[in-house]
Amino acid sequence: MMGILWDTSFTTFLFLTVIIGGGAGYMAGRALATHWRPIIQPILYMLLMAAVVRFFHFALFDGGLLSLHFYAVDAAVLIAAALLGYRVTRVRQMVTQYSWLYERSGPLSWREKKTQLME
Repeated sequence: MMGILWDTSFTTFLFLTVIIGGGAGYMAGRALATHWRPIIQPILYMLLMAAVVRFFHFALFDGGLLSLHFYAVDAAVLIAAALLGYRVTRVRQMVTQYSWLYERSGPLSWREKKTQLME
């Protein structure tokens, strides 16, 4: 059954793209943030990984190899997972390594600590 997000079946899309590909993307985003790489790198790497995921759909489940639509869906899922891993790790880095400057303001953000001046 063909859908807007998947070409072979929903379970194939869920396990191959979301769980396996998204998990690898999340870990890649974490690794790139750990080494203080710029945010463009996880995006570029996930574009390459989306081609690999598309090949796995083709080789294992008779999905379309050269479908631009499904490549874009796979790339969007992988980029979202990688950026989530990147941001969670970057927030943890900022509030841990610069604890005198920043505090966590949510799971994906930090803010400057308010300083009290002694008078």
